[in-house]
Amino acid sequence: MKLMLVGTRVAAVAAAGVLLAGCGGSASKDTGKSDPKPSGSAKQGGPATGGEKTGASEKPDPKQSTLPGALPSAYDFTPNPDRVPKNAAQARKLTRNAALGENDWTAGMVRHTPYESAGSWTVLPDSCVWTRSALPSGILDSFTRRLDIPAQGGKGRVQGAVTVTVHRTEAGADREIKDTVQESFRCPEQELGGGQRLSGLMSLQFDQKDVRNADASLFEAGKYTGPQSGGVQDYVWSKSRIGPVTTAVSVKGAKGYTNTDLLRIAAEGGAKVLYRVELELK
Repeated sequence: MKLMLVGTRVAAVAAAGVLLAGCGGSASKDTGKSDPKPSGSAKQGGPATGGEKTGASEKPDPKQSTLPGALPSAYDFTPNPDRVPKNAAQARKLTRNAALGENDWTAGMVRHTPYESAGSWTVLPDSCVWTRSALPSGILDSFTRRLDIPAQGGKGRVQGAVTVTVHRTEAGADREIKDTVQESFRCPEQELGGGQRLSGLMSLQFDQKDVRNADASLFEAGKYTGPQSGGVQDYVWSKSRIGPVTTAVSVKGAKGYTNTDLLRIAAEGGAKVLYRVELELK
């Protein structure tokens, strides 16, 4: 029975995550994890893992669809080498320009307190309690903004956050994606600090052929509890990579919001921040 339940949860995560993986527009077409996780680990580097796309004998034409607003059949964006940050100052400019503010994500959002954080890195040790450390040498900058949908009309307060991280190398950014997937298996129950807790976490990295607005994407879902959460709520989170830049978007649910509502909010935020990263790298 336990195996059957786990299989059902995996299928649910996969189905929900597809909504995030395919959403959004391409231009060519504080402790802990209460924020979107800027890292799966403090480890950086490692081999790039492009790999071959599956399910087709040749690369699809990314511009084959002519329908208004249609996504390309494959992601086809290459950062301009002259626009890729080479130092911390350039990285800070990119992360601030790409991160979403209260007027950029979805209507009615307001600043959370605290609103911004930068210059540190979250790490999940074997205790499964999130901690912060200095930025690893492989990261030029990591910047987070937190935005909420206020409680109103009988609904609770939804908490959202977006993080943009610039790695020194594309391989380092790719390693962040891969390390992150393993965290939910290693620590399905996680402590965020301040009485906040995530449980029942499951992560899934998408096959690249299913990702239309980034070089790589993953999705995570689980349950969230914390002060003033009004009980156990749904939690959704996504992370994506374009070149050496990663983006992460988290949404903690509240009373009156369905999982579908949270997926829509996360998909909207994820698509917008990826588009802004493209503009910075174009």
